[in-house]
Amino acid sequence: MRLFGRIEIPPDEIVTEAARAGGPGGQNVNKVATKVVLRFRPGHSRVLGREERDLLLARLSGRLNSRGEIVVHASRFRERSRNLADARDRLRVLLERALHRDPPRRATRPTRSSRAKRLEHKRSRGLTKERRRGQGDEE
Repeated sequence: MRLFGRIEIPPDEIVTEAARAGGPGGQNVNKVATKVVLRFRPGHSRVLGREERDLLLARLSGRLNSRGEIVVHASRFRERSRNLADARDRLRVLLERALHRDPPRRATRPTRSSRAKRLEHKRSRGLTKERRRGQGDEE
């Protein structure tokens, strides 16, 4: 499995299991194991750097089970091969989203026109409130 086109997770780090899926399928559903379960342990991965591993463990802490595994179930299709492809794709998307970093924000200053607009708006709001004050209860 390739992440971002640069990180290659070897197949031996992803444990694949097949299980019986529920749902429609008639009697066949009781005989054929079409559901796919993928397990990946980011804390024990050889290809992830220390920084990437820590980022995955922190961002996916809610998805990790007690053994530190990310578990993905796929039973959308009736064929095991399609469920396997679906599970791998979902795991790839999950890992890429967790590893994604937004570029650092570059501080900018407000433009002259935006400052002028802001001050003009403040003046007009102040005038509106001042006019209301003059119409209040007079004793």
